[in-house]
Amino acid sequence: MKNSKTRYFDKQAGADDSKDVKVYNVKIKPRLFKNQKIKELKSIEKGLKRKKNERFPGKAPLDPKKLERHSRGEGFQGKGVTHPLHAKKLQKKERKHNYAQEQAARAEILLTEDQGLIEVEEGEKTTAISQKIIADNVDIAAATKIFELNLDFGPYRAKYSRNGRHLLLGSKKGHLAAFDWVTKKLHCEINVMESIHDISWLHVETMIAAAQKEWLYIYDNNGTEIHCIKRMDKILRMEFLPYHFLLATVNEYGFMSWLDISIGEIVGHYNNRMGRSIVMTQNPYNATLCLGSSKGVVSLWSPNVREPLAKILCHKTPLTAIAVDNRGMYMATSGVDRSLKIWDIRNLDGPLQHYKLRSAPVDLDFSQKDMLAVGLGDVVEIYNNCCSQTTEKPYLRHRMAKSISNFKFCPYEDVLGVGTNNGFTSIIVPGSGEPNFDALESNPFQTKKQRKEAEVKALLEKIPAELITLNPFDVLEVDVASMKKQMEAKTKLLHVKPKNVDFTPRHKNKGKSNIARKKIIKDATRKELIEQTIEAQKLLDTPEKVFVPRQSFGVLDRFVPNIKPKK
Repeated sequence: MKNSKTRYFDKQAGADDSKDVKVYNVKIKPRLFKNQKIKELKSIEKGLKRKKNERFPGKAPLDPKKLERHSRGEGFQGKGVTHPLHAKKLQKKERKHNYAQEQAARAEILLTEDQGLIEVEEGEKTTAISQKIIADNVDIAAATKIFELNLDFGPYRAKYSRNGRHLLLGSKKGHLAAFDWVTKKLHCEINVMESIHDISWLHVETMIAAAQKEWLYIYDNNGTEIHCIKRMDKILRMEFLPYHFLLATVNEYGFMSWLDISIGEIVGHYNNRMGRSIVMTQNPYNATLCLGSSKGVVSLWSPNVREPLAKILCHKTPLTAIAVDNRGMYMATSGVDRSLKIWDIRNLDGPLQHYKLRSAPVDLDFSQKDMLAVGLGDVVEIYNNCCSQTTEKPYLRHRMAKSISNFKFCPYEDVLGVGTNNGFTSIIVPGSGEPNFDALESNPFQTKKQRKEAEVKALLEKIPAELITLNPFDVLEVDVASMKKQMEAKTKLLHVKPKNVDFTPRHKNKGKSNIARKKIIKDATRKELIEQTIEAQKLLDTPEKVFVPRQSFGVLDRFVPNIKPKK
């Protein structure tokens, strides 16, 4: 029995099953006990899950601030809907919105990057920290973001692409250059032999718009001229609306134009009647244009309405710069009177903050984290949290030996690019950029294939120019005024009584009169005559058939072709 491959139990007489059990040479076949092992593993897993549930009952609680950050406003309250089927549909939709809000709040754990900031000891100021000190205390990759380009064709205007990877430079003397500022790879560099008043990237980094002395020109990233749009001339400032594919411009005569670059048509063109202005920016929240005038008035414009959507008297002196943050909540304006005001662009009641500066600001710009850069001659000052509360001192200050032309914060980077009279300067501003980017929205590391797919998707999701309003949620609401007019018109039509018309029908005796009978006879005789002439013509046209006797070749007749009779 020792050579047996199965269990063998030798039980003593009178012994219980649980006692004196002897096992000889036990060898277990795994396939016989496979199902049993699976059952044991499943029971173990259930036990572990039960223990976990006892330690952590339910899902982890969420922070109310995170939920509020992803909130979509007040949902369905169960009022105003009479039909129960519609109420159930709205309740189901509301549950989906709440689930999406909760999932978005839970997904924040995947955002691994944190916002940076400068921390100093007590008694020290952050304004005393120079770019050299920052470069010595950051890693090598971040230190390469501090650089300076000395160019002799200034003053220069600089703009970054939407994903923050590419930089575009344009000067008053005609120098136009585009390059990848991270790898320092040059895309193109040309001289257009005309003054360039403003530049802009289009929906992708392979297309560039340049407002030259006379007309608007479109170039590719190799410097090749693609289009020359002569209908848009003498342009001073440009803004590109990425979700609408619109290039908005204002020229020196006060004419505003919106060019749809996807179809090449101008969807709006009219005079704003506010004179020449070089102060213009866009509101990213609702895609309206904020235009500043020499009278200190800021007006909001859309391509559908020839009158301004709103007007704000911001300063008593001419405006020098305007900036709107990414959320469309705050607007910063500066005037010749050396004043800087922060406005809540949603209410337009009055300034939230009012600052007095040393000199009139040249340019203003908001970062993705609501830091405000202010250009004062040859000094750039960056203010942190200056909108919601009063800030006494700037966060950073950088002095240059060159006069500032314009500057822009780089998206998804703690970098501020400054265009000067003698070139371009890039400085680091810790905490200014968004640390986590959405790859489906704008990806700094996208490949050529991803760029093409994103371009097609953006074209399919393009928002029409007719939907540009102060409140972008007006599309979801019912136009009560026009609906009332339609209902009133329908009720009026239903209650209008038809007029009484005296109508006596006149019965005609068709075919019974003498004239009609003669006409029918004439038509019948005419048809008979026509048929007779056709038959006679056929007889005349058919010639007599003349048959030619066929020559016989004996057995080879089968190879002779059939000869048609001659006419």
